[in-house]
Amino acid sequence: MNSTVFTENLKKFRLAKNMTQEEVAEILCVNPQTVSRWECGTTLPDVMMLPTLARLYAVTVDDFYKKHSVAYENYAERLSAVYEKTNDPEDFIQCRSEYQKLMKEGSLSISDKWNYATIHHFMIRHCKKIALEWYDKAIAEGPESNLHIYRRARSLRTSLMVELGKGDEVIHAQKEACEASPNDLEEWICLVEAYIYAKKYEDAYDAFRQASEKFPENWVLYINGGEICASLKKYDEAFAYWDRAGELGTDFYDELYCKAWCYHDLGEYQKAYELYIEIADKLRASHYDEEAEMAENEAKEIKRKMK
Repeated sequence: MNSTVFTENLKKFRLAKNMTQEEVAEILCVNPQTVSRWECGTTLPDVMMLPTLARLYAVTVDDFYKKHSVAYENYAERLSAVYEKTNDPEDFIQCRSEYQKLMKEGSLSISDKWNYATIHHFMIRHCKKIALEWYDKAIAEGPESNLHIYRRARSLRTSLMVELGKGDEVIHAQKEACEASPNDLEEWICLVEAYIYAKKYEDAYDAFRQASEKFPENWVLYINGGEICASLKKYDEAFAYWDRAGELGTDFYDELYCKAWCYHDLGEYQKAYELYIEIADKLRASHYDEEAEMAENEAKEIKRKMK
């Protein structure tokens, strides 16, 4: 340890915070003489004391050992600088936690508000990159590995690409894929969903009709067809497609969820409530207790609206 740099920083950081040795001593529950000896280099603080000192002076422990370092306005601001440098999610979590403490105290400055927004902005950017990378890894396993996961990965990747403003690019690529492999069900499903995510419902409807003629026994297409028709306010047709999906057998009572969502949007709360109860009962019977509880919570929320 470079004790000279360390002790100089102890004093520099204290002065930057406009604190006296007596004030620091009182906060740390030590004698003022102890703080003085630390800054003179006569003795050094216990290593277990360093995180507390760092937090007090709005620095990191590493800052004590750097020749050129500064004290920040608060500890949260220092951690935001660390996160911007590392892009490590663990640093984000620690920084976010510090800002939330400031929120509870009601002591956020305009700089704090800006920094709080910034760390979330950077985290979104980081998460999007990681999500695309790992969707691609899952998709690379192919439908043979796990068809349900493969489809979900492709669907959600498409959704994310649309969110990133690349909807037209995805649709163009999927149209080419369907033309190149007209008998590939997975490519048609992805094309229909690309249109749905891009909210191009008329195009989605045309693609769905073509796909359902080619693959009349696929429940995923009928779930999507129902969603498209509901968006186009063709409700009778939507429910007919969801019924067809149910007849074919969905993975997770998808048709019931779709009907419940639609009834809720239409303001038919009693029907939506009954469907969520039915979903909860089916899930609990299959030992999906957490999912059953979520369905029950949806039913409770609807029940409140009915009063």
